[in-house]
Amino acid sequence: MIKDLRVNKIITEIIKKRRDNLKIFLICSKSFYNQIPEISENLIKIGHTVQMPNCYDAPDTEKKMLQLGEEKHREFKAKMFKQSEELISKLDAVLVLNFDKEKDGVIYKNYIGGATFLEMYDAFRLGKKIYLWNPIPDSILKDEIAGFGPIIINGNIEMIK
Repeated sequence: MIKDLRVNKIITEIIKKRRDNLKIFLICSKSFYNQIPEISENLIKIGHTVQMPNCYDAPDTEKKMLQLGEEKHREFKAKMFKQSEELISKLDAVLVLNFDKEKDGVIYKNYIGGATFLEMYDAFRLGKKIYLWNPIPDSILKDEIAGFGPIIINGNIEMIK
């Protein structure tokens, strides 16, 4: 009887932990792909399931599509947008990796690019949790991003629940 109670307690704890563990889609600028392995590994260590960004394993794909011409590039972008929406619909949350980005000598604090913004919008429309690694950037889309109701974790993955 006591052994059964202990087994039930362990099972209850496992179920509780599973309920707290999320399937998370990492979204960000390709400029931040070098930071993904450590973040992904840490999320997995605490029990989350991680989906890497589109083209994570082939980050030069978009550049190659551009070289094939405007029409091929447009088709590629459309395919990626649809693929992201489908992925997001099957997952619990998105984690936006919004770090500082330097381009042409200008630093964009907590950068969120166009494709990442659209993935955030898909997550919002589909009722998924949206986590931001850093605060909302002070950009033209600040109000829209705030409207999505993101949870700002300031790099603390323990806040992802």
